[in-house]
Amino acid sequence: MFIIHIESFELTVIFFRMTNLLVTFQIIINEILRDLINKEKVTAFVDDILVKIETKERYNKIVNKILKRLEENNLYVKPEKYV
Repeated sequence: MFIIHIESFELTVIFFRMTNLLVTFQIIINEILRDLINKEKVTAFVDDILVKIETKERYNKIVNKILKRLEENNLYVKPEKYV
């Protein structure tokens, strides 16, 4: 079983005077990964994304989808934070 834990996203813009910033960020992550959360074994909580997949091939495919979507939405992952 392969599990990835992606964390420590950084917003490229800080939203001043915005209340509930973490909630807003969670909504953004949920929207970006909605179908993966609903159909795959993907869980997202603020800046943490957990992927639980049985095969390495499927795992690589899902992780690539996640990283591509994050990049498309100007969200970046720090590679040194991978577990």
